[in-house]
Amino acid sequence: MEPKIDDANGLKGEMRLSKSNNRRFFSLMLIFLAALILADGVVTRVLATHKLGVEVNPFLKAWFNSNLLLVIKLVVATITLFILWFLYKTRPIITTIMTFILIGLYLLVIVWNLMIF
Repeated sequence: MEPKIDDANGLKGEMRLSKSNNRRFFSLMLIFLAALILADGVVTRVLATHKLGVEVNPFLKAWFNSNLLLVIKLVVATITLFILWFLYKTRPIITTIMTFILIGLYLLVIVWNLMIF
């Protein structure tokens, strides 16, 4: 049995639900990515406090021992998330793949940093 066309764009109910689920999943991916970016900043700050590590990112080296590092990470995370969200509207597949890659990279960085302990 075919689903009814029930919205202004003529989308079938099942298609609309699927698109909504995809958007919700992508939103959760972005939240997880934001948490990872902030976790990276916290781990970096802890390593700096205990003099157990160095910042290898040349753009952030100057702020490695400063509280400004977390603020910069927060700003960069926010900008990144907005860019990914707007890209998702026009290119959902490639943006989802890029977000998966970023999540994987941040997971690797955090695990690598925690291996120091």
